[in-house]
Amino acid sequence: MSSGIRRGLTNYGDAAFSLFLRKAFIKAMGYSDDALERPIIGITNTYSDFNPCHATVPQLIAAVKRGVMLAGGLPMEFPTISIHESFAYPTSMYQRNLMALDTEEMIRAQPVDAVVLIGGCDKTIPAQLMAAASANVPAIVIPTGPMLTRTHQGERLGACTDCRRFWARFRAGEIDQQEIDAVNARLAPTAGTCMVMVTASIMACITEALGMSLAGAAAIPAVHSERLRLAEATGSTAVTLVRNNVRPDAILTAKAFTNALIVLHAIGGSTNALIHLTAIAARRGVRIDLDRFDALGRKVPVLVDLKPSGRHYMEHLHEAGGLNAVLRELKSLLHLDMPTVSGKTLGQEIAAAEIVPGQEVVRSTGNPIYPSGGIAVLRGNLAPGGAVIKHSSATPALLKHTGRAVVFDSLEDLAARIDAPDLDVTRDDVLVLRNAGPKGAPGMPEAGYLPIPKRLGQQGVKDMVRISDARMSGTAFGTIVLHVVPEAALGGPLALVQTGDMIRLDVGERALELCVAPDELERRRAKLAPPLPAADISGYRRLYLGHVLQADAGCDFDFMTPEMIDSVAPVA
Repeated sequence: MSSGIRRGLTNYGDAAFSLFLRKAFIKAMGYSDDALERPIIGITNTYSDFNPCHATVPQLIAAVKRGVMLAGGLPMEFPTISIHESFAYPTSMYQRNLMALDTEEMIRAQPVDAVVLIGGCDKTIPAQLMAAASANVPAIVIPTGPMLTRTHQGERLGACTDCRRFWARFRAGEIDQQEIDAVNARLAPTAGTCMVMVTASIMACITEALGMSLAGAAAIPAVHSERLRLAEATGSTAVTLVRNNVRPDAILTAKAFTNALIVLHAIGGSTNALIHLTAIAARRGVRIDLDRFDALGRKVPVLVDLKPSGRHYMEHLHEAGGLNAVLRELKSLLHLDMPTVSGKTLGQEIAAAEIVPGQEVVRSTGNPIYPSGGIAVLRGNLAPGGAVIKHSSATPALLKHTGRAVVFDSLEDLAARIDAPDLDVTRDDVLVLRNAGPKGAPGMPEAGYLPIPKRLGQQGVKDMVRISDARMSGTAFGTIVLHVVPEAALGGPLALVQTGDMIRLDVGERALELCVAPDELERRRAKLAPPLPAADISGYRRLYLGHVLQADAGCDFDFMTPEMIDSVAPVA
């Protein structure tokens, strides 16, 4: 295959003319023939005025370019979609696949020998890794990095775990408008991703564990000079990847995904990250089985004392030695021979990493934050395809609970009735939201964190069992069952639940049961109205609704996943 400026020539039927024309136009940008003979390293520009997580991207691009040139390459930045969770309608998950398509096609279409992927907010790194896995051009990720923290009345704040905690207090009447406004101004004090162990930070950790970023990339704060130096090193490494012809297929193997799943459990990772990992793995023909993931979780304790499962913040994890401090504790479980973009194996990276004496952020396996992995997989007649719960951030007393269902048929129904004074609900009930899945919403919004009804919140209720086919932000906490498969919009059992039905949750048994006789459920199914045909839908929404898969398959498009040739490997 041709490389550099000769790569992927536009097809006019005359390759020599295609190269002549390409060189004529690129020279209009001021490039010399000498520059154009070097390896071309593409750099994704995901900056946006709507995306504070990516506010430092211009600085990172400058540092990456410096590293590329120092290594003898030619850096070329190009724009892609930029997604921020709070500025994406109807949801950033809806746009994740669009960003993956955009990024993949730009990698394929442009003459890049390797690509540096710069991302941060929740869905951007997953989209970029999905693209890299499919395009299979040498690739390396540099995350934008987490924010620093700020205090309010002497208490350190973490966006957005404390966003939800303070908002719940405001809804319950515990704090007034003046205080919630003060909190609002301090929750996100610097550029960068959320500074707690939530999806953005989790995906950065997972990327490092997979071997797709340099050591230390996950935890260095966004505004630290160390991140710029790491970006420079990332640019230099991209040139080395070209010269050694190291492609994602050499790194993104079944064993690497097993390592990533182990890390996901050990850091108290989000349920969102499981969907993303499933999608990325599927692009390489690797199947992540939910039951196998659950079995891993029974062997891997939560070791990282970070919010929302613990006390600390990402800057503290960086000071404690970063992700390598976690990997060191997990060595007996990991596949240490897996290659990384640095050219070293994962085991070699761990051996070379700093050991910080006396640090209190990363626990030993003998003294964990939580005795098993942070996420459990549930099954039963309510979720025959599986559902998940982040039990490390749930209320222990509710992990085995039977309660009466209070059903909301849609996001609109939830908004209209959750705070109604006449809503028939008690603290022992189970709140159920349906039609909020990949197709039903559409886009599977982070609506699974159903608010506690205001009347109960004012009585001091902090948590209830909540069940939905939606997702939940990694910043959230509570006894919340998510990703019910199949979703209600496809006629899944969630569509059959009626207010007043009893639902049994037993996380220890991994059970989620609707306590209704099978013949009654069949009578209800016979009365279900067929889904309405899509009318007047065009463009990306039509593509999305026609092809998006369910949560257990990563919510990718059905035409993007090759035949599964491997599955996650057993632990080492």
